[in-house]
Amino acid sequence: MDFESAPNRQTSGVLAVAPPPLICLDPGHGTLAAVGRQTEPIGPGSSQLKIKDGGGTAGEASVALAIALRTRALLEQDGYRVAMTRTGRTYAGGNIERARFCNVRHAALMIRIHADGASSSQLNGVKTLVPALRRGWTDDIYASSLRAARKVQAAVVRQTGARNLGLVQRSDLTGFNWANVPAILVECGFMTNPAERRLLQSAPYQLKIARGLVAGAAAFAPL
Repeated sequence: MDFESAPNRQTSGVLAVAPPPLICLDPGHGTLAAVGRQTEPIGPGSSQLKIKDGGGTAGEASVALAIALRTRALLEQDGYRVAMTRTGRTYAGGNIERARFCNVRHAALMIRIHADGASSSQLNGVKTLVPALRRGWTDDIYASSLRAARKVQAAVVRQTGARNLGLVQRSDLTGFNWANVPAILVECGFMTNPAERRLLQSAPYQLKIARGLVAGAAAFAPL
């Protein structure tokens, strides 16, 4: 009998070993324009609709993907399982699909990777967004998401030396409101700040961010 068709057997005295935690990486934006203009409910059962993707700040999508790919490599090197909502330049779904992608895989943590933008070119620094508490939407992931955000924010700031803008709770993010697993969104810096933009587009700085994301994820969901 070949191995794949053999029945499962419980070996006496041997306990099944749990698989390593799965970290779900969600590089922001990159959504096809025709899809991004479509709308979706902001949360389960809501009549409030929100566009699937506003496009983000110029250059953000490619930076987010580059950081995610570096993060995946480091996580896998450490022994984690990793899933990514997108691995190429474009994405054909909305934020509900992104959340469900991580939900069905029972991710230990969903890390949404973004870069910020502002009207002032002086603004700089790193912040982490977390779901605001809302019964029926985020109450099951609120505490764990907040715990993960604290660890990841601290680790990214430590690795990069960037200005620490802290944590921000958000009730209006579809990707949070549909998540059933701990979820955070890291704004890795400002694309609208010329100096920070150059850093975000450089491989060495992307690697620093990736190391911070990995350290924070490991602190939250150790092997």
